[in-house]
Amino acid sequence: MGKILKSKIKEALFSVLPITLIVLIISFTPLVNLSINETIIFVVSALFLILGIGLFNLGADLAMTPMGEHVGSGLTKSKKISLLLSVCFIMGVLITVAEPDLSVLAGQVSNVINSTVLIVTVGVGVGLFLLIAILKIVFKKDLSALIIFFYMMLFAICALLFESGKGVFLPLGFDSGGVTTGPITVPFIMALGVGVAATIGGRKSKENSFGLIALCSIGPILAVMILALTSNGAPVYELPAESYSFGSDIGEAIFNSFLAVGEALGLIVLFFFILQFAVLKLPKKKIIQIIIGIVYTFVGLVMFLSAVEIGFMPMGFKIGQEMATNHSAVLIVFGFIIGLVVVLAEPAVHVLNKQVEDITGGAVKKRSMLIALSIGVGLSIGLAMIRIIFKFSLLYYLIPGYLISLALSFFVPKLYTAIAFDSGGVASGPLTSSFILPLAIGACEAINGVSEVMSFAFGVVALVAMTPLITIQVLGFRAIVSAKVRENLAMKRIISAEDEQIIKFM
Repeated sequence: MGKILKSKIKEALFSVLPITLIVLIISFTPLVNLSINETIIFVVSALFLILGIGLFNLGADLAMTPMGEHVGSGLTKSKKISLLLSVCFIMGVLITVAEPDLSVLAGQVSNVINSTVLIVTVGVGVGLFLLIAILKIVFKKDLSALIIFFYMMLFAICALLFESGKGVFLPLGFDSGGVTTGPITVPFIMALGVGVAATIGGRKSKENSFGLIALCSIGPILAVMILALTSNGAPVYELPAESYSFGSDIGEAIFNSFLAVGEALGLIVLFFFILQFAVLKLPKKKIIQIIIGIVYTFVGLVMFLSAVEIGFMPMGFKIGQEMATNHSAVLIVFGFIIGLVVVLAEPAVHVLNKQVEDITGGAVKKRSMLIALSIGVGLSIGLAMIRIIFKFSLLYYLIPGYLISLALSFFVPKLYTAIAFDSGGVASGPLTSSFILPLAIGACEAINGVSEVMSFAFGVVALVAMTPLITIQVLGFRAIVSAKVRENLAMKRIISAEDEQIIKFM
């Protein structure tokens, strides 16, 4: 176990090191004025983050992923479709309530929408769409057709929002879809899909196991937009200054994280053990492994969230504010560069990449996935900074972006489409909501004032969730073209060999 933990911490070190070095480098330039105290707090937070990600990734391997697989396969084997769907809905709600990055987002808009109402609304949205995703696997329906249908519905509700004068809620709605698929949700839901698909079997069981994250990202957007339609008037945003202060009490931050993670994980664990005694009946050895994994997951997430609250949120906000005030053009370049590396520090990205490589038998490499995701996220944050500076609607990005990604789905293998739409949700994890969103809020507050934050700073998470849909599918398109080129070259070599034989014969 010690050797595996060491390997996980080493992976986390290489993930967090780039973003830490970039922040430290700019702290020695005129771009941002950081005190020695603020720099030290950030470095200590980065160390916490490395340990947290390492422990969490080990916990995901030992507990969250096996729990999802056993729930999926065990309930499918019971052949009780109503039980499977009921459990999936409840688990969808519970794991969403447990998501740390959703809590971070809810805390940043608490004066606009009550945090509990927002979290429960998003949870119900995920639960309903997880139910739909399981039905897709059971009845082997095409993911692309479902995604096209639900995105058409989604953009129809967007039109209603603008018609009713509540278009300001649009960025928050799309951000809600991005933050729900984080470090707790991804390992469990992806493993649930694998378990159900493997039990049902069939020629396309691997392809059929992907797409759950993609569908679960749509539910919260629809749920929050419907909630916005029923609200009274347009919101007046206020900056939660306490979230962006380097003066956070370390003990209080750790205690708050301890309570939040304990409450969230507790619900999931309790429900899993109810299923264990009622349906699953897993052996004692497997249960002990899961309990150990839960402890690692708990400690890892507490360290992760504490690091985020103490150092990363304040740092993101300050960099955004100061760069936007003095160097708005540099802000775009910085956004792109930080986007290239921030995805490496997302815990759920590593879970997805490992699972993709395992399920595809190495056909889709972890390295290729990371490069495609990094480029996608870099572009999205650069584009978000441009939108803050020039003040235009999020739809100017989302409509063409989703049209391109949906069009690509007709030309690439369905496996790549499913992986791409899952990757979009996974890329927008807790570090996006706790470093990139504060970066955007700080920049928008400096350039446009607090009153415009809701309209132009929010939406950055949505862009992070959208661009991988294009870059991963382009990766699939490139694979097809490469295969065709190799096939043509092979045919030419065969024809040339046949011509040589004919010449010799003559």
